[in-house]
Amino acid sequence: MRYTLGHGLLQASVISVISIISVASASPAPTAFTNDAPSDPVITPSPVQHDPSPVVPRNILSDVESDVGGALSDLGSGLPSWVASGVPNFFQGFPTGDAVVSSLGLDDSDLKALPTNVLNIDPYANWTKSGWNVRFHGNVYKQPNISVSKLNDLADIFLVNTSISDLPKSEQAQARNLTAGIFVVQQPDVAVNTIHLKPAAGQGSSGQPGGGGSSKTTGGTQDITLPYNTTVEGDFDTFVPIDSNGLTPGNETKAIQRLDTHVEGASIGNSTAYLVPPTGLTIISDIDDILRVTKIYEPEKGLINSFARQFTPWQNMPEIYRNWSTSLPDTHFHYLTTTPEQVTRNYMEFIYKTYPGGSFDTRPLNFSDVSATLSIRKFLLQKIFETFPERKFVLVADTSNSDVMRDYPKLATDFPDQVQCIFLRNTSATDPGDHFPYDTSGFKGIKQSKYMFFVNADDLTNLDLANGDCYNQSIAQNLTFGYQGLPLGAGKTAAVNGSANHTGAASALLTPRSDGMQGLMALVALIAATFMFI
Repeated sequence: MRYTLGHGLLQASVISVISIISVASASPAPTAFTNDAPSDPVITPSPVQHDPSPVVPRNILSDVESDVGGALSDLGSGLPSWVASGVPNFFQGFPTGDAVVSSLGLDDSDLKALPTNVLNIDPYANWTKSGWNVRFHGNVYKQPNISVSKLNDLADIFLVNTSISDLPKSEQAQARNLTAGIFVVQQPDVAVNTIHLKPAAGQGSSGQPGGGGSSKTTGGTQDITLPYNTTVEGDFDTFVPIDSNGLTPGNETKAIQRLDTHVEGASIGNSTAYLVPPTGLTIISDIDDILRVTKIYEPEKGLINSFARQFTPWQNMPEIYRNWSTSLPDTHFHYLTTTPEQVTRNYMEFIYKTYPGGSFDTRPLNFSDVSATLSIRKFLLQKIFETFPERKFVLVADTSNSDVMRDYPKLATDFPDQVQCIFLRNTSATDPGDHFPYDTSGFKGIKQSKYMFFVNADDLTNLDLANGDCYNQSIAQNLTFGYQGLPLGAGKTAAVNGSANHTGAASALLTPRSDGMQGLMALVALIAATFMFI
């Protein structure tokens, strides 16, 4: 009975999406990209004093599917890869380039008349024997003029099971704004001619001291030119040495210095560069369901929260981060999200208004499918670890991303002297709608003092991060290592019998679900959601 209802909703949703696309444009609608082997990101390495590791191979998804598929084989279900991985499918396959031009019916003269914009993502810079090197990265694009009615039609493509006309005025405006950001035309093979640099005024972004460079930055005023043109997707990503011009050398300070950067000739192109000394503490933070309420594990809610609703902080995380920035004044904050570049500006604006300032990483456009999304986080994490081989890192994320659950403990093994703490929010402990399976087996050989699964933001209080105090002993862990939250209670885990590294009496924090029907219905809903976005 329930399955029949779900199947009917699936059919209705697919028909709805198809009809909306037909209304939106007489031209061919944008289609999801399914390339299983995207080209590697073009990132020119920083001149660090060692050889960087190669780019992560593109076969990472097959490993995930193999592991999860084995755990679910007795269910006889062919799980879509994004369900198994915890990657929301509504962040895959946004239209780019010619697909946007075709959908909007643009011609060459229309494009030529549009101003050039630049998504100039806040970079970090490292110190070497050659001086300061800034990693400039972003995207060059043009923003077509799209009518309100057309934006409404396009927004409806993403707002499955609802319509923009049914939303409050503020949410309609948010949906149109984000949709306009998706339907842009990237500019391939163009030069990023001149970037102006000057000392940033005042304290860190959002007015909070520390974390964004509380020290007064002097010097650094100059113009630089990027050595390479943009990629076929309009991306640029390269380290560029800059002149000191009065900046404090990195080996003579522990403070973060900040430079305002602006790309000449772009109507939008500002960012802040964070000059990070070789030693110190860097907090690398995920954003969705850690710093903001997204609920990516509930497709319909995730869509509304991502495309229409104003970003809302999760619990009192702004206060937690503010306390970290004031108690650790020379700490570098780095925000990493695997959402595509087209929606990055909304994320950056939210961070600037709500959290300490910091550098930013997002998913380049040539990482456009699930396989690529699963590898980009690891690639970006390895890049920053290798750029700052003497710094300590605190990693903050949640359990709904399989790449986090795999890559974070692997980083603790590969870079044992650099990973200071790992904090993972257990979303399934507080959100009954989270039915993504997650694997804790990677933490089996890691000391409890290095990591903590937490439920509420306040669990992160009263920790001495600078000295590696990463475990609030009032938050029982009592881990079972293996897949958690599988449908029909299918998790096969190895229980931990109290040891020196794993103690605690409460087993409710991380245990497999036993509600078989709830898990099955969640599985059906997730599979249905997948077809909605094909």
